[in-house]
Amino acid sequence: MTALRYVRSLGHDIARSTSVFVRDVGHGLLDVSHNSLALVGLLVVALSVFLVARDDIRHELEQQAFGWLKVRYETRELAEGNVLAVVAEPEAVSRATAVAPSELPRPQAAVAQWISRRYRVAPEPISRLVREAWAVGERAGLDPTLILAIMAIESSFNPFAQSPVGAQGLMQVMTQLHDDKYEAFGGTYAAFDPVSNLRVGVQVLKDCIAQAGSLEGGLRYYVGAANLPDDGGYAGKVLAEQAHLKLVAGGRPVPPTIRLIPFTAPATAPLAAADKPGRVGGATMAKEAPPAEVPAVAPLPAAPAAAPAVPAEPVAAQPKQAFVAALP
Repeated sequence: MTALRYVRSLGHDIARSTSVFVRDVGHGLLDVSHNSLALVGLLVVALSVFLVARDDIRHELEQQAFGWLKVRYETRELAEGNVLAVVAEPEAVSRATAVAPSELPRPQAAVAQWISRRYRVAPEPISRLVREAWAVGERAGLDPTLILAIMAIESSFNPFAQSPVGAQGLMQVMTQLHDDKYEAFGGTYAAFDPVSNLRVGVQVLKDCIAQAGSLEGGLRYYVGAANLPDDGGYAGKVLAEQAHLKLVAGGRPVPPTIRLIPFTAPATAPLAAADKPGRVGGATMAKEAPPAEVPAVAPLPAAPAAAPAVPAEPVAAQPKQAFVAALP
């Protein structure tokens, strides 16, 4: 009996000790878990405060997360054949050179619509150029219809036009000669931005007129024919198209298919010895001017016989505006 009691008592003691051990271990693990969770929470709070204080790190993490999500999205869309979802660029519209004709004053809107029909170009980008021609022309003291007429004769409103001698853009400015003027617009590639090319062209035109002392003479300088007996009818064509644009701006009906008949300018006296070919206004020409009867620029596209919408004859021109390189 004594031995049996001892064994039972020992069994109870072992069971009680085991129960206490397990209970203590459980409580300890629970306490450790609570403390660990509290520690994790503190770490999260500390990290959040740190990120709030460091915008650069937060921005980088956001960019990485966004990039990861974007890659997953694009992969899924490409798998479904949706290419536009990958190349979409919502802000691209901000680069468009366009404005609704309805946003322009009536004279400007009439001119924009007339040019659109005559030269078969969209009215929205033309409206933007018309508005710019009015704004820049007022500041430069030049008639906006003159600026638009030059664009019409020079490039037929093609912003990417280039002549064999390197004249580029709407107003066919010699980019290499006037690269300094494009610095204000970020570089010479701005020659193919319609508005930038217009602004630089207006400056060159104003310098030409000031150098020549007259509008007709300035147009001869602009086209590079200052050293030639005549300009191949360039000034007459510009002035004739300007006359059309003035009538349209004044509310007069002018058919878009009206034939362009160049104004006849009075003959120009030969240049003085100091201004013989090779020197114009103190600046060296790019090369010696060829005889007047040899056309030196790419011919403008001939208009249909029934509806001549652009000048029908090519204009003779030399390396344009070369003299302006020496102007301040």
